[in-house]
Amino acid sequence: MESKRKVLQKLFLSTLYLSAFTFGGGYVIVTLMKKKFVDEYHWIEENEMLDLVAIAQSSPGPIAVNGAIVVGYKLAGMIGVLVSIIGTIIPPFLIISVISVCYQAFRDNFFVSQMLEGMQAGVGAVIASVTYEMGAGVVKEKDKLSLAILVGAFAAACFFGINVIYIVLVCGAIGALRTVLAKRRGAK
Repeated sequence: MESKRKVLQKLFLSTLYLSAFTFGGGYVIVTLMKKKFVDEYHWIEENEMLDLVAIAQSSPGPIAVNGAIVVGYKLAGMIGVLVSIIGTIIPPFLIISVISVCYQAFRDNFFVSQMLEGMQAGVGAVIASVTYEMGAGVVKEKDKLSLAILVGAFAAACFFGINVIYIVLVCGAIGALRTVLAKRRGAK
């Protein structure tokens, strides 16, 4: 395993890079975090990344920061949390500061508005890709309960219009119950 200092350095540079060059919000950065931390560095297993994303989504606040918090904590504890938060918030802070100074020029610029409109299509594609990759991982496991939860949550949100907060709470309760039952079975 790499030294803690080297891990912290890579964590900071990775979160800084991902935050600086990711357009489209938290769901886009989740895919890039997976590629960086699971596929490239092999710091986290894919199943763990799915769990970390679920935690990041269910916590209040921006998903990019929440994702960085849970990954940082998993890798290096509280110091990892601080390093990953700082790496994640520096780029948006600087970008928003520059944009606020130049707001009038950006607001009415035709090319800027067209560029941002074009980015929306790319963001939609990346979000669809994330959804497919994460859903495919659940289907590959062939865990019937996970598949039932996946289909049930999708149906509840899309077809029955149930508020997502209730879906998250129910899925969290099912996960907690499942974990408790698994621990009891393991203790026997």
